[in-house]
Amino acid sequence: MKNRVILVAILSVAVIGAGGFFYFSNGSAPDVLYRTEKITRGDIQVVVTATGTVSADTTVAVGTQVSGVISKLYVDFNSRVKRGQVIAQIDPTFLQSAVEDAQASLERAKAQTDDSKRIYLREKELLAKGLAAQADYDAAITTYESNVAAQKSAQSALDRAIINLKYATITSPIDGVVLSRAVDVGQTVAASFSTPTLFSIANDLTKMQVQASVDEADIGRVQNGQEVLFTVDAYPEQTFHGTVTQIRLAPVTVQNVITYTVVIDVPNPDLKLMPGMTATATILVTKKENVLKIPTIAFRFQPQADQIETRKDTASAADDSARAERRKQFAQMQGGGAPGQGQGGRPSKLWVMGKNKKLIPIFVRPGIADGTFTEIMFGKVEEGQEVIVGSMSQRPSASATPFSGGGGMRRF
Repeated sequence: MKNRVILVAILSVAVIGAGGFFYFSNGSAPDVLYRTEKITRGDIQVVVTATGTVSADTTVAVGTQVSGVISKLYVDFNSRVKRGQVIAQIDPTFLQSAVEDAQASLERAKAQTDDSKRIYLREKELLAKGLAAQADYDAAITTYESNVAAQKSAQSALDRAIINLKYATITSPIDGVVLSRAVDVGQTVAASFSTPTLFSIANDLTKMQVQASVDEADIGRVQNGQEVLFTVDAYPEQTFHGTVTQIRLAPVTVQNVITYTVVIDVPNPDLKLMPGMTATATILVTKKENVLKIPTIAFRFQPQADQIETRKDTASAADDSARAERRKQFAQMQGGGAPGQGQGGRPSKLWVMGKNKKLIPIFVRPGIADGTFTEIMFGKVEEGQEVIVGSMSQRPSASATPFSGGGGMRRF
């Protein structure tokens, strides 16, 4: 019995040892799945998105400076008008009466002036002959001068009355199209502290504007002359083109969010765009064509230490030369890049598979990025080359980089 127990214990230890040896010998070097993407060639563009409202290039609110009843309307919605054309008439009855009253006041003032002038001249003649007192002469000249001033005041009142009578006839200040009409015949308009708006007239609907709201975080990248593409809900499959012409300095704050108004000029020859439409705009900040590019996630990949090639992995002269070349590339990019390449971002690393199934870095200088792809301005890379963008091993560690959608997968 005792011998059987000892035998069972020995067999158990042997099984556990064999299992541990098998586990650690296979687990020490687990297979690694790498997600790769190819370096491609194509276009990259950096854009700023915004929403805005379509409006006419110039819109004039036509009002009235006098009060009265609308007696006639000569235009309606969508009517085309010329500058100076009569578009409405206010009943001139009271205004005409005001002119006649001012005319009568002027005539009365003239009569008083003429009478005081005769008295003044008579007193002057009598004073010269010593037949009148100086006080009578002074009173006469004062009365005459006062009546002259009163006559001028009466003339001014008549001029105002005539002008008000002219204001009863409403004319168009510009050539354009009537967008809105706010009055009807028989309606009374009162021009007291503010001028009531009767019509809104747009000058030319073949030239439109989009007033887009751009977030303060993006406004620094917007400049006059930049190309703009936008769509409206009325024509979702058509893209309209415009140009940034003005960046207004006045901030607009809505619920603690600061935006700036960017004015975009838009040709509208076919009159498809109408005032008030909502536009979803894309402002083209930068565009580069036919450049090397790689998904941006490749720059965020960082392999584990045991996945990186080290000097102990290989000691050949060729590998030493490769490492020296990588150091040279990094030094060149630190110093500003190759001639003619321009200035890009800070030198960054891309990871590729080496000869010993270990990863080696390639230093590149990234350029512009559109959120998905990043331009490669300088570096020892070529189109079609596969770059590691993520990894997942059979026994992932806390520092392993998860991989997300797309790309190819390689087992090394």
